[in-house]
Amino acid sequence: LYNAGQYRTLLRQKNKYLKQLKYKQQTDRVLLGVLSDQLAAFGAEVIIARQHFLKHLEGWAADLHQEISLNRESLQLDTTVEEAYQALFKLYQDNEQREIEQGTTIYGPHRDDIRFLVNNKNVQAFGSQGQQRTTALSVKLAEIDLMKEQTGEYPLLLLDDVLSELDTIRQTHLLTAIQNKVQTFLTTTSLSDVARQLINEPTIFEIEHGTLNKEEVK
Repeated sequence: LYNAGQYRTLLRQKNKYLKQLKYKQQTDRVLLGVLSDQLAAFGAEVIIARQHFLKHLEGWAADLHQEISLNRESLQLDTTVEEAYQALFKLYQDNEQREIEQGTTIYGPHRDDIRFLVNNKNVQAFGSQGQQRTTALSVKLAEIDLMKEQTGEYPLLLLDDVLSELDTIRQTHLLTAIQNKVQTFLTTTSLSDVARQLINEPTIFEIEHGTLNKEEVK
C-alpha cells in the first residue's frame, strides 16, 4: 500500500512536469530523469507485489475453473508487464521524448492489465461467452477463498443473472462449487436447466407480476 501510494504521488508529479516540458514551461530534463528513476523504483515494487498476488489468486481460481468446466479447461493469470526496476527505467529513458510530446507517462503498472489464459489462449480475445463468464466467475470465487484465508470467515456472495451465458453442465457445477461453503443469493430468469437434485436444500423464491412467492422444494 505504501509503495502504491508513493507511485501514485510520483506519477502525478511526473505527469505535471511532462506537461510543463510539452508546453515549454520547463526546459530542464534532469528533474524528469530523477522522477522517472523514483517512479521506476516504486513501480517495480508494485509490479512484483501484483505478480505474487496473482499467482496466489491463480491457485484458487484454477481449481475452481477446472471444477466448473469438468476438467476440460485450465486457467492461468498473467500480467502484460514482467519487467521490474531496470527494464521499467529503461522504458522511461527510451521513450522520454514520446512522453513529453504526449504530456503523460505511458509505461508503468498503472498501464498494466491482467491476461486470462484458458488452455494457453487469451480468453478475452479467443474465448467463447461461456468461457469468458466461467473465467470471471472463477476469479471472483477465488477472491472469496482468499478473504476466508485472510479473515477466517466467508463474505456474503451475491450473483446477479450469472447462469444465462453458461451451458447446463457449467451452471450446475458452478452451484455445486459454492454450496455448503458460502451463503449465496442468486438471481436468474430460469432454473429449468439446473440439475436441482445436486443442490442441497436451496431456498427458492419466484417473482411473478411483482409478487414474491416461496417455492416448495420437494
